[in-house]
Amino acid sequence: MQSRPWPVVIICLLFLIAGCVGFIYHFTEMFEGGSHEAIWVELLRLLAIVCAILLWKGINWARWLAIAWVAYHVVISAKHSTAELITHIIVLILVAVLLYLPKSAVYFSGAGPHQASIDSVLDKEKPG
Repeated sequence: MQSRPWPVVIICLLFLIAGCVGFIYHFTEMFEGGSHEAIWVELLRLLAIVCAILLWKGINWARWLAIAWVAYHVVISAKHSTAELITHIIVLILVAVLLYLPKSAVYFSGAGPHQASIDSVLDKEKPG
């Protein structure tokens, strides 16, 4: 089994923390006035947790899901302060860069160091 690159571990932890802390923080809002917006917020927080799990497992399309999750927050923060918008843009860039670094790309392709060595052994055994 291949080890997870540190950029993937960092992003997984950030998404897990953001999802769990946000879910707990906004949980009581679901019972105050029955707002549909509160339910949407909780679903987004659960999506962050799911994203962390899928990234941890090395699911390739989870990288796009993570980027879309942060991009959605960029759009939302455009309605708020400029500082919040800039912060979310920086986070979006960092997430995208860390998830698409060469070592991260190898992890998500499933062709990590162990797979590469198995492929080279199999190629040597082929006649011809």
